[in-house]
Amino acid sequence: MTEYVCAVDVGTASARAALFDRDGTRLAKAVHPIALYQMEGARAEHASENIWEAVGICVRQVLVGIDPAEVVAIGFDATCSLVLRDKTGAPLRLGPDGRDTILWFDHRAAPHAEVCNATGHPVLQVQGGAFSPEKQVPKLLWLKTRRPQLWDQLGAAYDLADFLTFRASGSNARSNCTLTAKWSYQSERGGWQRDFLNQIGLDDFTNKADLPEHATPLGTAVGTLTADAAEHLGLTTACKVSAGMVDAFSGTLGAVGHCPSDTLNDGSDLALIAGTSSCVMSINRTPWVTRGVWGPYSDAILPGYWTSEGGQSATGALLDFILRNFGPDKTEAPEAHQRVEMRLRQMLDEEGPSLADGIHILPDVNGNRSPFADPNMRGVISGLTMDQSFDSVCKLYWRAAVSLALGLRQIIEHMRAQGPTIRVLHVTGGHVRSDLLLQLYADVTGCDIQIAAEGEAVLLGTAALAAVTGGLFPDLIAAVRHMRTDGRVYRPNPALRDLFDQDYAIFLRMQQHRDELNAMRTSTKV
Repeated sequence: MTEYVCAVDVGTASARAALFDRDGTRLAKAVHPIALYQMEGARAEHASENIWEAVGICVRQVLVGIDPAEVVAIGFDATCSLVLRDKTGAPLRLGPDGRDTILWFDHRAAPHAEVCNATGHPVLQVQGGAFSPEKQVPKLLWLKTRRPQLWDQLGAAYDLADFLTFRASGSNARSNCTLTAKWSYQSERGGWQRDFLNQIGLDDFTNKADLPEHATPLGTAVGTLTADAAEHLGLTTACKVSAGMVDAFSGTLGAVGHCPSDTLNDGSDLALIAGTSSCVMSINRTPWVTRGVWGPYSDAILPGYWTSEGGQSATGALLDFILRNFGPDKTEAPEAHQRVEMRLRQMLDEEGPSLADGIHILPDVNGNRSPFADPNMRGVISGLTMDQSFDSVCKLYWRAAVSLALGLRQIIEHMRAQGPTIRVLHVTGGHVRSDLLLQLYADVTGCDIQIAAEGEAVLLGTAALAAVTGGLFPDLIAAVRHMRTDGRVYRPNPALRDLFDQDYAIFLRMQQHRDELNAMRTSTKV
């Protein structure tokens, strides 16, 4: 009997499923949209039942022509969105349409993150020096203090990946990946940091969220599919369910989990999971700590290794913003990006990469995750004109892309200062569709850019997780090394180094000027 595994990835706007064989060949893939509700005040929500329905549609589509009994395991990864259920197990309704899920990029809990930061507790060391409002502890503190009636009704809270494994298996197990990265769980310090939770007024945190005392290691089955889940997904009740992963961590497994032990040990290979936002992920044998980089997280991906996570809060989202607000059609549809890139190739051939070098941008439109850990930072555009031509939009788009590459360079240099050598970026996510952007990343950072698993490292990482759970491989490294294939490589053009060094110097000076202006405003408040 042929043995397959199914990987499910839930992103910001869609659910994806893919079927893999033991050799890592992707046999089928399906995508289905999920509803996204965005509101004023940096708020965004999902409905978890809508997500589960989309997951079922995708999985059933990839199983066409396959005997369900041959799928030995299923794995789930997802954004670190927060799912809330009431004491009956029904959605805890934050709003209409069954909305019970606070999205990962929702910043409503920014004041509550500051409450966490004011404690000065050692737990802050693995939060890059400051809690992000994207983490689950500030969000649950928001729920308790701002929506106390809902807090009273709360029966369970899940990271989205854990919610999916719960819906699939009925098990309340929570992954070591999700709890360590997003919930302040630290296995190396005994698990839950109850003195910290007590300090911020969440002494009932684990009870209200129905959190287990211990996290479940990756590669472990949390159970098999329930009868209802098996019918919903088109699989059998013999199918094992893997402990889940945060999507960026799954992408990191698929991107660099295959690397030889020496490059994993020194951190020379970095994973870049690049989409709406970007995560810059390092795996090392030796833990290191620096402000603005989350972690190090113990065993969050590979046993015996520490994971550190830098990031840019808006990357693809910034390019979408440019097209939505300045583009002729006011749309960020993929076709709009393609039209801009086609024209940019012509313009760059004619004028070179110094195109529109009078425009300078700071890309922090949704705050700065690394290296400053400041969710209140905002973007800057210098050199904006009233020209509304298509070429003008292309120039602005190009300089926005340059700013993203400069921000990536700053994160890499910030991480290098702590020890990792960082020579190669293994890229996965939506950015792999843009040759222009990938070559720019290489030229600005000076790193080789390698496409990880044909841009599908997130699904591959989740498939490898399922393959271990299903007994096809003894461990995650063995699974990824067998299942992963390398993609195309982009190498930096040394002739452009001086040009982008000058851009980088301007980028850093603009950050200084922004700080000076903000300080002036603060000093004059009455």
